[in-house]
Parts: sequence; structure tokens; C-alpha cells
Amino acid sequence: MARTTLCAGLALGILVAGCGGPEAQGGKAPAAAITINGAGSTFVNPAMSKWAYAYHEAKANTTVNYQSVGSGAGIAQYKAGTVDFGASDAPLSDKERGEMPTPTLHIPVTSGCEVLAYNIPNIGSGLKLSTEAIAGIFLGKIKTWNDPAIARPNPDLKLPAIPITVAHRSDGSGTTFIFTDYLTSSSPEWAKGPGKGKTVNWPVGLGGKGNEGVAGLVKQTPGCIGYVELAYAMQAKLNFGPLQNKSGEYIPPSLESASAAANAAVESMQKDVRVSIVNGAGKDAYPIVGFVYVLVSKTPKDPTKGKAVVDFLKWVLGPGQEMATPLQYAPLPKAVVDLNMAALGGVTTG
Repeated sequence: MARTTLCAGLALGILVAGCGGPEAQGGKAPAAAITINGAGSTFVNPAMSKWAYAYHEAKANTTVNYQSVGSGAGIAQYKAGTVDFGASDAPLSDKERGEMPTPTLHIPVTSGCEVLAYNIPNIGSGLKLSTEAIAGIFLGKIKTWNDPAIARPNPDLKLPAIPITVAHRSDGSGTTFIFTDYLTSSSPEWAKGPGKGKTVNWPVGLGGKGNEGVAGLVKQTPGCIGYVELAYAMQAKLNFGPLQNKSGEYIPPSLESASAAANAAVESMQKDVRVSIVNGAGKDAYPIVGFVYVLVSKTPKDPTKGKAVVDFLKWVLGPGQEMATPLQYAPLPKAVVDLNMAALGGVTTG
């Protein structure tokens, strides 16, 4: 896994923010340097890398290290106490929450779209995929790109009769959780079979590690299709298109369509922020959208580090929101930011 530093610039992967502490000014000793460590979601890594870099620029005594290892591995590291925060696109279940060493808060930090990226010879972006076609492809029942279920909403495209190769995650993944949550909510057959989870028994396909691995499989394999977070698809210059939503409309992924899904969940989040926003109501809602949650201890063993994590997250919830929009992450609704700020106020920070 690549590791970069602020001296080398910003890149996807693990970001180690910091090339040195601040110098004393006016005879005052500089603030003590502190490093906070996080691990988890590859979905959020482009945003987390940018946040870590910018936060160190704003607060030079604080370094944020983030390991993009997947939600499952991030949860495991957080549980083991080897990192100060975890990041997951899949919220902890009540059972998982009870297994954490200390009371754990879920802090949604952003939301974003997952796309179905494909590599079809002579077919560019814009292929429309229906709910029926998506389920059929990932169940292994639709086997070629010229299948009627794919061709029907794309009458102007000459789809080739080549085999479909499915790419999915091989590691425990919140991106998989969001996608299989969508399949479970939209396909009764999928719900009865693989179901939803950070890992599932895939009926068909090749496995890749991380969003990077799935994007790589799609790029290298003619006839391939896989689910990846929007920023990864754009950075890898992969093709993707509009997906059919619950209202029957074909909606492209965008900040606006992700925000429409997030805004529809605000009322239910007043009781519990662990909500599903796939297949959201409304004709403009993109169907495969999820929140990314930072997992943080309410009673950290090291209150100084606990305060540093809280300060970083408050910054993410403030100026960090607009900073992530060029990477196609949707800013949180104000009501969700307010819920987060109230929750962070309850963290013991000494």
C-alpha cells in the first residue's frame, strides 16, 4: 500500500500529513505536535486525503494519518484500539456496536454515489441500466451485453454480443454494503439469495481489493462491469451511465442526485443516523447513494487525542464539506451537521 507525505503532495492511498511542526512565534513555545490515526473506507479516501492535507495546512501541529484499507478492516482496527477513528460506509449493527471496547458514535461526514462502471468496446458513457438489468447481471442471469433487458432502454446503441464479466469487492467493504443494500431493496430474488452485507456470496464475478481494485478490473477487462464510488470512476476515466430509480426515471450520478437522496432521510435521522438512503423516494434521487460514517469513541482512553479527533471532525463538518464537492461528494444537509455537532459535544476530551 502506497504512503505519501505532505512534502510529496496529495495522492490517493494513505496520506501522512506533515513535514514538521510549527515554529515558535513571539517567544511562545509551539503547540505540542499530535498525530491521529484512522483507517477504513476506500469510498471516502479521496475526500479524507484532501481533508487531512488541508487540515494540516490550517493546523500545522496536527497530523492526520488515514489508511484506506476498506470498511471491514477499518472497523476491526478501531475495535482493536490500533487507530483513533474508523471510517465505514456500513454503519455498525446494534450487535457490532455492543462489541466495541467503548461507547461509539456514528458521525456521518459525507455522502456519495456509487456507479456501475463498464468497459464495453465502442460504447461510451451514457448506457442506461434498469433495475431489472442490474439485478440480472449481478445474479449471473444476464450473460451478454446485447441482452434485451439491457438493449430495451438503449435503442440507439448497437450493443455487442460479448460476455459480461462482473467485478466485485474481495474484501470486507462498505461500498459492497451500500450496493447489496440497493440490490436487496430492489430485487426480491437478490434479497432471498445473497442479501446485503460488507461481504456476500457472489453468484458470479471476479474480486478486486478496494475501490481501486474493482476500478482496475473494469479498466483492464473488456466486457466488465463493477460498482465503484463515483470519484474513482472519474479518476480512472471509466464509462458509466444513468440508473433507473424507484420512480422509474433514469438518473445520472451527481452532487444534486446524491443530495436529493440524503435530504429525504433527514427526518428519520433524528432518531438514529444509521439509515439507508438507497432507492430513495423522489424522481430526481439517484438510487445507489450512501453515507460515510466516522466511528469515534465517546469516552476515548486518551482525552488529548480524543479532543484532536473531535476538532478534526468539526472542521470536516464545516469548511471540509465544500472542499469535497469537486471530488463529487455531496455536502451534508444542515440538520445532519447539527446532529453531528451535538453528538461530538458529548465526547469526553479531558
